[in-house]
Amino acid sequence: MQSNLVILPNAGAAKNSTQTEERTITKYDRAEEQFIELLAMEDLDTKLDVEPARASEFEQALSMAIRAAYENDRSDEQAHRFLQRILYRINRLKLFWYDDLRHYNNERSPYLYSCRDQIEAAWQKWELAQIDVAALQKLDVKQALIERASADLNPPLSEGSRYMREEMTEVGYRHLLAIGSFDGLVEGSRLCYVLGGAANEVQCTLVRVLLEEYGNGRLSRKHSTFFAQMLAEFGMNTQPEGYFDLVPWEVLACDNHNFLTTDRKRYFLRYSGALTYFEVAGPAAYRNYLTAAQRLGLSEAAMAYWELHIREDERHGRWMLDDVALPLAERYPNNAWELLLGYEQEKLMGDRAGGAVVRSIRQAEQAALLI
Repeated sequence: MQSNLVILPNAGAAKNSTQTEERTITKYDRAEEQFIELLAMEDLDTKLDVEPARASEFEQALSMAIRAAYENDRSDEQAHRFLQRILYRINRLKLFWYDDLRHYNNERSPYLYSCRDQIEAAWQKWELAQIDVAALQKLDVKQALIERASADLNPPLSEGSRYMREEMTEVGYRHLLAIGSFDGLVEGSRLCYVLGGAANEVQCTLVRVLLEEYGNGRLSRKHSTFFAQMLAEFGMNTQPEGYFDLVPWEVLACDNHNFLTTDRKRYFLRYSGALTYFEVAGPAAYRNYLTAAQRLGLSEAAMAYWELHIREDERHGRWMLDDVALPLAERYPNNAWELLLGYEQEKLMGDRAGGAVVRSIRQAEQAALLI
């Protein structure tokens, strides 16, 4: 079956953009293209030292976007999109994609690090401002984690969840798969960053989670293989990042935040709290997708990934709470609140991303009606 997927070049843009907004979008697009050229440049830092003007248009756009996204009362959606796409292009160099080795020539570039740090500093301050950190520091962390996990295991249906279950069309479902492939085809990769170091029960639990995500070393059982099978059932692109341009900035922000908290060991507690929420809450989201697929009468291959995740993530959620988060709260009593911070951030950012995905699906369905 061939895909009728509708590709929306600027899915987050308003229909009636002003001329000013159109010029801004064009400027960000040009700046991103320049940045892609910088990434591919041989000996990037040396050449920029000799000719710094090569990066001038990108750097101007970067400064403008940071102000527009994080320093104004009214956040600019296109600025958010530009910044998260740039940040992701830098972060993805931490993973190996089995592609041309020259793509990694600049993976340790001080210039790229400076761009990453500039974005992250403003972005993380903006993200933290949305959470009452002082209130989290006053809570009984273990009790708060238990209560949150219990509530998030089977939450009430949101408007977006109900839409997917009851109204989403097959076009919308394919659009969901396209966006979901961004994560689904590189299942659990960033978890690898936190597994090294001293051996203990927490570490071994995290290894068990990773092994199950990776099919215990068998490609046929790896979770990403099941996602690729869903895409193949519709004749869609099964290559990682094949639908990168469809991914809302809110989804990219979740991935970039994940890169940050796994890369910095000081954020280990935050990451562990975030992964606890992700594994606890995952099955509820997957049930929405599975229910939609069943209502649409799709084949087993078109929904197998959701069924697998519902089974395994229910177990992973228990592991993460009982064998990772709660033991870490005991081991680090003075910093245990960071587990809650990670949990709350993952939930907040995940809800934001989920809303963006539903909006994108609705736009794809509306566009399909016009064809």
